[in-house]
Amino acid sequence: MSQIIVIGSSNTDMVIKTSKFPVPGETILGGEFFMFSGGKGANQAVAAARMGAEVVLICKTGNDIFGQRSIDEFKKEGIITQYIQKDFNRTSGTALILVDEKGENEIVVAPGANETLTEIDIQVAEKVMASAAMMLLQLEIPLASVLFAAKKGYESGVKVILNPAPAQKLPNEIFRYLYCITPNETEAEILTGIKVNDIISAAEAAAVLLQAGVQNVIITLGPQGAFFKNNNSGILIKAPVVKAVDTTAAGDVFNGVLAVEIASGATWEAAIAIACKAASVSVTRMGAQASMPYRNELDI
Repeated sequence: MSQIIVIGSSNTDMVIKTSKFPVPGETILGGEFFMFSGGKGANQAVAAARMGAEVVLICKTGNDIFGQRSIDEFKKEGIITQYIQKDFNRTSGTALILVDEKGENEIVVAPGANETLTEIDIQVAEKVMASAAMMLLQLEIPLASVLFAAKKGYESGVKVILNPAPAQKLPNEIFRYLYCITPNETEAEILTGIKVNDIISAAEAAAVLLQAGVQNVIITLGPQGAFFKNNNSGILIKAPVVKAVDTTAAGDVFNGVLAVEIASGATWEAAIAIACKAASVSVTRMGAQASMPYRNELDI
């Protein structure tokens, strides 16, 4: 299996199930409480590891019980942790998550040590970065660090995938370093100014991102699947129909699995279909990393 390097965030997710989301000023009684390992970087690393890839994770935690718990979990997954740094002045990242009876979620993140993942922290892994097949990035660490990593990966010949979440504007420079970008509808609109609500608008938004310099674009469309476009083709890959109980980290599962499949030589259509299947499995379970399927669960 190919080596995947993931650079991003690590959080501890604290989840409460609720029948409905509270309005401002309202207190409601929820249901069960869960605590899971999360963070977009860590989630994507676990998703890739469970598909059989050798995964190197670069992230930053606090010097606290949450950070140590996360590192212990990564080691159980077989993830290489030697490049994880500790910040002795900040807490580990945490996320408070509400999940309603439809499986939809509302999330507030306290980034903590994730905000101090710097270019120097990334630079220490330069040798392993150069040997990786794929690099996965997200936007829960400083944007300057994301840009630095994307450029380093590109210059090293590594195929860089950026999952532009949480949604924000990006510097124009970053697009030319990207082998693939994977926004959802909201993120695609923020990046392109085009409201994505169907296949036609998804194709228009993808064309803008290709024009900016990205080689391949995948716009994820939730239950509808994902729309893929590059300069040679455009296609919608449908997702399996399932009953969602928790959509937390579905996008992270998609990206982690996608990176592994592309690194392993799968076609875009086949890789996206497997990634959609894995994400669909994950939404039928509670939690972020806890919900992620192993390869043998996907019948591939």
